[in-house]
Amino acid sequence: MDSALIPEGAKRCSFPKFYLGIAIVGAVLLWGVYAMFLCWFKGLNQTNMNDYYGFALWIWADLAVIAIGGGAFFTGLLKYIFKVDDLKNIINFAVIIGFICYSSALLILAIDIGQPLRGWFIFWHANVHSMLTEVAFCLSCYFAVLIIEFIPNVLENRQINKVPFFHHLAHNMHGVMAIFAATGAFLSFFHQGSLGGVSGVLFGRPFAFREGLLIWPWTFFLFTWSAAAFGPCFTLLVTKTTEWITGKKLVGDKTVFLLAKISGWMIVTYMVAKIIDTIYWATVTAPGLGFKLSHFYTNNSFYGYWILFAELIVCGVLPGILLVMKSTRENSKLLLLAIILGVIGVCLNRWVMVLQVMAVPVQSFESWALYIPSWQEVATTILPVAYGIIFIAITYRYLPVFPQEKELNYPTEKPVAAEAE
Repeated sequence: MDSALIPEGAKRCSFPKFYLGIAIVGAVLLWGVYAMFLCWFKGLNQTNMNDYYGFALWIWADLAVIAIGGGAFFTGLLKYIFKVDDLKNIINFAVIIGFICYSSALLILAIDIGQPLRGWFIFWHANVHSMLTEVAFCLSCYFAVLIIEFIPNVLENRQINKVPFFHHLAHNMHGVMAIFAATGAFLSFFHQGSLGGVSGVLFGRPFAFREGLLIWPWTFFLFTWSAAAFGPCFTLLVTKTTEWITGKKLVGDKTVFLLAKISGWMIVTYMVAKIIDTIYWATVTAPGLGFKLSHFYTNNSFYGYWILFAELIVCGVLPGILLVMKSTRENSKLLLLAIILGVIGVCLNRWVMVLQVMAVPVQSFESWALYIPSWQEVATTILPVAYGIIFIAITYRYLPVFPQEKELNYPTEKPVAAEAE
């Protein structure tokens, strides 16, 4: 029966081998679920968060997965609104990755609030003056959009697609997908921006505080920009990883190079804006609040100037240049290096904007407040990773995720009818 569910003309590993892989990753997932229930039933005393670190590892993970999940809304915008048709070969996978990232973000928030049964308070007793309220609304709405974008792929499963109603439903949903792509891009712009805005308005935290345009600090725009720039890097990285695990070519080079090029130019322009923002903050904003640049990077064992250099140059400017230049972009090893550095770069940016912000002393009698997460925090942060691996494995096995798979791997073979059970 399993073979009858596999996309027509595609080859997959044996079911026992597939089951073994799922079981191994599932054990890690269960470890995370156990830690999650500890946090829910025993409370947030299971964490190492304190008065300094009310936002800690979970919020970093939340902001990081939302940033790298930005490849979904940006690729959808390019494909359906700007009509970049070559991206049709990777859009399904981009939506799946976005679905995983945003469902993971909502799961992390459910753990972070400590009392998930009161999660509905966000919507029913909304604090209309809070940026996080807008984030919660947009996250939830965009996740609903991702579900809608994912449904046609599910309906194209070989057995489900045999039902006329589902076959026509999938076809009609594809026809109106531009509406949902535009809606998703609109929602993503605001929730990505508001996450950055939360840091930018922290007047009492001079490391994060930024000047702004009207009511928005610069970080509002930088967070949205960085998600659109680096999100495709994560999409390409997961694609390359899936190809390596399966031993197959799943997306054609033309599509990969095109998305990498677009991502490269987005990174370059973002880094120009980010460097300008950093220079202005270091020379105008921070001194205006009574702080020198050295205050934020010295007299501690972790946050040195190296982290600033790593974020801006090694994991920002360098991958941008590698992806913009045709000779390096079309070199498989340099392409892989660039997308790995890009993913690390945006995650590092979210790290400093969540954790370094809290670590920097702001009073003369304070010292650096360094933080080590508890094992429960680590386990629940790894939980979405295990969930994502399982989700990708199942969708790859049973859904026609990659339109080019057959032509790239079995160009001379004719489709073979599924074996009857």
